[in-house]
Amino acid sequence: MKKNMKIKKDTILKVKEKMELMEFLAFHLQGKSKNNLKSLLTHGQITVDSQIVSQHNHVLNINQEVKINWNKDRDVKKMNGVHILFEDDNIIVVNKDAGVLSVSTGGREEDTAYNKLKDYVKSNNPTNKIFIVHRLDRNTSGIMMFAKTPEAQQLLQTEWKKYIVSRKYSVLTEGKIEDDKGTITSWLKENAAFVVYSSKTDNGGKKAITNYEVIKKTNNYTLLEASLETGRKNQIRVHMQDIKHPIVGDKKYGAVGNPIKRLGLHARVLEFIHPITGEKYKFETKIPTSFDRVFKRMRKR
Repeated sequence: MKKNMKIKKDTILKVKEKMELMEFLAFHLQGKSKNNLKSLLTHGQITVDSQIVSQHNHVLNINQEVKINWNKDRDVKKMNGVHILFEDDNIIVVNKDAGVLSVSTGGREEDTAYNKLKDYVKSNNPTNKIFIVHRLDRNTSGIMMFAKTPEAQQLLQTEWKKYIVSRKYSVLTEGKIEDDKGTITSWLKENAAFVVYSSKTDNGGKKAITNYEVIKKTNNYTLLEASLETGRKNQIRVHMQDIKHPIVGDKKYGAVGNPIKRLGLHARVLEFIHPITGEKYKFETKIPTSFDRVFKRMRKR
């Protein structure tokens, strides 16, 4: 017979000076290790003014209220492959695993990030809805934003450049990229087979601009950070093929091997202005460990 689980009372803390959330938690919860604090954030047990926040470097302002829910299974909705970073009444920001579709492609009830989040918001209130703002490819991991109201969706979709401050991707490519920095500009057009083609001159497609900076490289692989000035379908994938350094695992656009068993593309940073409140937010995730692992393997040889 199972024993009744003891429900521990929430801890409520008032912010008295501006600081980052992790620093605030470390100061007030001195008996907890750094891993304990990270776990609280990862499992959605920390709220700031009643909104779930899991970003370690989220900046707290004076007079905000931080609540710690010590009862992990009480309020947290577990979703395989989708992890909530931030949520309020208008938007929800998540970290999507590689292999999870953003939205359905065939009209069927597929196991997508959209469907997972739809079920999640409806579990709180059956009238709640979720709205698509942008997409990531199935095999691309990283940060995505969904809207929870039609107003937020419309503002983000119609004035994307106004609200999105920056998007940065971790990219693992085949071969050694000689230039440590660069900008790739071309026009992208999709054919009937859903393959995107690139042209250095206007081919009637959409202009695409990708900036990149190399983080580390060997003769076999390059890890770089790419920032987008435009957000076209398969943009980074096609642009890496353009410079003859396709993304690891991207057979569609010229890759010949896949040592990490996934696509070497991760949406690492999303910085934006909230379409309703006007506040600026910046969310960052770690570079996937598998991206770094190929360089460690090379050193061991």
